[in-house]
Amino acid sequence: MNDLRPKVGLGVIVFKGDKILFMKRKGSISSGEYALPGGHVEHLETFEECAKREVLEECGVEIDNVRFAYVANITEYAPKHYVQIGMVAEWKSGEPKNLEPEKAEEVGWYSIDNLPKPIAAMSAVAIQMFETKSVYRDGVK
Repeated sequence: MNDLRPKVGLGVIVFKGDKILFMKRKGSISSGEYALPGGHVEHLETFEECAKREVLEECGVEIDNVRFAYVANITEYAPKHYVQIGMVAEWKSGEPKNLEPEKAEEVGWYSIDNLPKPIAAMSAVAIQMFETKSVYRDGVK
């Protein structure tokens, strides 16, 4: 039986000065697009724990000052459906590395004034919501 219930995803806007950490995805719903680090929230995991785990697992970067930014209902990739939790954090240590080469082509810092293109839909929503200080968005397509 196909389970069509939404999944809980978490994306992290990681700042290092005026730069944001992005990954060029491959083999996923946003293949060939630049995305923020993140993934699925695991059972009984806090949002902060998930953010720290995902950024470290995917990029080898430790983060600090992790805080809630927004929640969005993402249906862009129907039939997949995500409730996206957005977090913001500051770089603590580590140089970005592609630790999941099966999921990403490259990882790096990009100036907030010159973001890479194309940006994955979920990450574009994250940046827009952060810039407008919006905390809730429903039915994002």
